[in-house]
Amino acid sequence: MGEYFRGVQRGLVIGMVILFLTSCKTTKVASGGEIDDRLTAKAIIREHYQNHLQFKTISGKLKIEYSDGESTQSIPLSLRMEKDKAIWISAPLGIVKAYITPGRVSFYNKLQNEYFDGDFSYLSNLLGTELDFEQVQNLLLGQAILDLKDGKYDAEVADDTYQLKPKKVAELFKILFQIEPNNFKIATQQLSQPLKKRLLQINYKNYQKIDKWILPNEIAIAAIDGDIRNTIDIEYRNIQFDQALNFPYKIPKGFKEIVLSTNDL
Repeated sequence: MGEYFRGVQRGLVIGMVILFLTSCKTTKVASGGEIDDRLTAKAIIREHYQNHLQFKTISGKLKIEYSDGESTQSIPLSLRMEKDKAIWISAPLGIVKAYITPGRVSFYNKLQNEYFDGDFSYLSNLLGTELDFEQVQNLLLGQAILDLKDGKYDAEVADDTYQLKPKKVAELFKILFQIEPNNFKIATQQLSQPLKKRLLQINYKNYQKIDKWILPNEIAIAAIDGDIRNTIDIEYRNIQFDQALNFPYKIPKGFKEIVLSTNDL
């Protein structure tokens, strides 16, 4: 049981903060949209942001399957989110909880009597790149985790999606976005640090329409750091929008603080 809940904890941490390690293979997004190869990169990016989710809260269930290459664990979780303010995730019976706000990343494990409580600057230094709340939120919602309006991109059609690559290739980071044509949501986003042998790929296998909202249904995350490979598959279930929510979270007294190393991610 100890290893199971340690895996739950690790899955939570990786699911929230492993965002900048990046990878390769593309999964097509089920979509009824037709490709218009005349669209410019600027027009594609504009459509992507015009389809940004406008909501107050999200609540529901997640099924997360986490694998570190040696073992695989399936984890049911509860999710609550207040747009731009808080992301709250809890394992059954509150054994493991995670709570993320724009200035705080925190989680605890009751079985191991341990916790982590820090800010994004700590995690950014740990991963070697900037990381913030908005990027975590965008990953979960099918939005680009980098601001596409800040750069200039070339556009082409690939794998029934609009593919965007930076016009100016950076030496340290490689970037690729694929946007599905139906709702102009992200199909795949890839970031890599070749010199550090870090790769991350996030595939959005399909989307679901809930009332007026378009939300990912299944997300597949693959991350490579040197010889270490982690995968996380996320499935959304019973999602509701704009319900009144609370976010119960308090680190129990007497728990030991966790000091994360790169081997924990």
